[in-house]
Amino acid sequence: MSSDPLVVFTPSGKRGHFPVGTPILTAARQLGVDLDSVCGGRGICSRCQITPSYGEFSKHGVTVEADALSEWNRVEQRYKDKRGLIDGRRLGCQATVQGNVVIDVPPESQVHKQVVRKRAEVRDITLDPSTKLFYVEVQEPDMHDPSGDLERLRDALRDQWELENVTADLHILQEMQPILRKGDWKVTVAVHLGDHENNPRIMNIWPGYYDGTVYGLAVDLGSTTIAAHLCDLQTGDVLASSGLMNPQIRFGEDLMSRVSYSMMNEGGAAEMTRAVRQGMRDLFEQIADEAEVDRRLIVDAVFVCNPVMHHLFLGIDPFELGQAPFALTTNNALRLRGDDLELNIHPSARVYLLPCIAGHVGADAAAVALSEAPDKSDDLVLVVDVGTNAEILLGNREKVLACSSPTGPAFEGAQISSGQRAAPGAIERVEIDPETKAPRFRVIGSDMWSDDPRFVIETGSTGITGICGSGIIEMVAEMRIHGIVDAAGLIGSPEQTGSDRCFLDGRTYSYLVHDGRLDGGPLITITNRDIREIQMAKAALYSGARLLMDKFGVDEVDRVVLAGAFGAHISSKHAMVLGMIPDAPLDKVTSAGNAAGTGARIALLNTGARAGIEATVRAIHKVETAIEPRFQEHFVNASAIPNAVEPFPILNSLVSLPDATFNTGGGDGGASGGRRRRRRA
Repeated sequence: MSSDPLVVFTPSGKRGHFPVGTPILTAARQLGVDLDSVCGGRGICSRCQITPSYGEFSKHGVTVEADALSEWNRVEQRYKDKRGLIDGRRLGCQATVQGNVVIDVPPESQVHKQVVRKRAEVRDITLDPSTKLFYVEVQEPDMHDPSGDLERLRDALRDQWELENVTADLHILQEMQPILRKGDWKVTVAVHLGDHENNPRIMNIWPGYYDGTVYGLAVDLGSTTIAAHLCDLQTGDVLASSGLMNPQIRFGEDLMSRVSYSMMNEGGAAEMTRAVRQGMRDLFEQIADEAEVDRRLIVDAVFVCNPVMHHLFLGIDPFELGQAPFALTTNNALRLRGDDLELNIHPSARVYLLPCIAGHVGADAAAVALSEAPDKSDDLVLVVDVGTNAEILLGNREKVLACSSPTGPAFEGAQISSGQRAAPGAIERVEIDPETKAPRFRVIGSDMWSDDPRFVIETGSTGITGICGSGIIEMVAEMRIHGIVDAAGLIGSPEQTGSDRCFLDGRTYSYLVHDGRLDGGPLITITNRDIREIQMAKAALYSGARLLMDKFGVDEVDRVVLAGAFGAHISSKHAMVLGMIPDAPLDKVTSAGNAAGTGARIALLNTGARAGIEATVRAIHKVETAIEPRFQEHFVNASAIPNAVEPFPILNSLVSLPDATFNTGGGDGGASGGRRRRRRA
């Protein structure tokens, strides 16, 4: 019996003994408790709020004393003073175990509350699945023919369907003989048709004529979410789509945090592999139940993922991806079995992982290339898969270039004072009144704007909880359009902006979006540090795109495609005001939705596309931003909103941006200690 204190989490009921001094967030991670943390336990995001319970808990067999957790500290006090913290709540990254304790994880702190917005896009796909059904009549055995039942079944498949060298796994041998006899030697066989690495393989066998089908999964394994589409391999129909938060988030919000976790914790990579595989099993069970499908009939699966997710899913330590030259274990496509990856589908299910392009341009970018086909475009098209690590493709029939750009998690709501992931109650759309400078907004879960009299009732169940990525982009762009933020990214004073929503917040100004403290809600503001985080993220994104344009020898593109679940919710006008993407006609900026998921579905339903994308990936030229001197030059220029040197003529014909400068160095109403800009000669 351990002498360490017992920590019990509700509502999950998970429990474990931990040494005195263990942070509650660490205990939650080790037990797999659904406790959010955007900042990786640095005391910045406050997403790991927990509620300790004190007293006697006979159900759990513990008595929790008043000193079961460490004392309230200054980090928690600072957050309470700035943003408000419900009485009785603690931050899981700050509170440490001192004795037996029962911890409740409130709904808003649970990772799975995020809205997973990765749906199946409508797309015409030529059906050529890996597994097909074949009805055969098998020669009965007799005393004069000593061959086995499997051999005669293989002969029937060869003679009647021209399928050569068909193999079968042990589970088929175990069930084959009674099925053959029950069907009076007439059976339906599901055969995976094989590829250049594998012979055709019997996956299932039914007595007589089977008029059902078999299924496949197209899976987009992202750093934040895992999305899966269950498809009928006979018709190509999507029967169900579902997603969940990637359980690895509790080890770090961004990819490099997870690589660091594996470096700093013995067995950390294996721990993250177990977590993501368990999440995958949970998702597959959920989606099969939703479609009322037997998981043993899921015979094929295609996965797309970024390189770090690729390695961790396969059980490969991502150490080399954390340092130059960012070497992949393999960049080729992989053909595996479901049981290699501990998936709870058909025991012999085939698994195909699309090829990676390079060290930080993964199979998800390859799937985007398959979906959007820039190599088949007459126009010069820029495809941007917006995420924590943006992956960018630029090309046409002549050639395709690719790069990755480290945007960081700001677009996902991380490192933003009132930021959060997309969940009910999160602000996702924003408009600022040009006269009053007051915002109106919409939140996820409601179609009403906040100035509608019915808004409060409509959002009563969710409240207003923070700002998600699309809301942050629109908020900062609207602040720039209406003279609340200048080109350098500084928020002006009330006198400079004409709005008392701008208030002194330390040495700089912040902008009040919503004050819900009287109703027990949060104070939602945009701070100058928030602006800076968005500037850094969008500058990295734009710089990657501009670098590819340099390599292509062009100053403009014909079309811009925003890919990714997040990209589907970005306003093209606000993205251009912010300077995220190059100047282009707004009607030439489109969303591809979850293009990576669409690419996975194409590869699932058309096996010929697999060879095609493998050839395409070999032809894509990877540009490494880390060693390109002009990347830093573009980054500095792109830090301005929208850009310090690029003219953006199309944008300027649509929007007139104020020529304000709020950095006064302490005079004229500016915040003291402001930064002075270096003037160009």
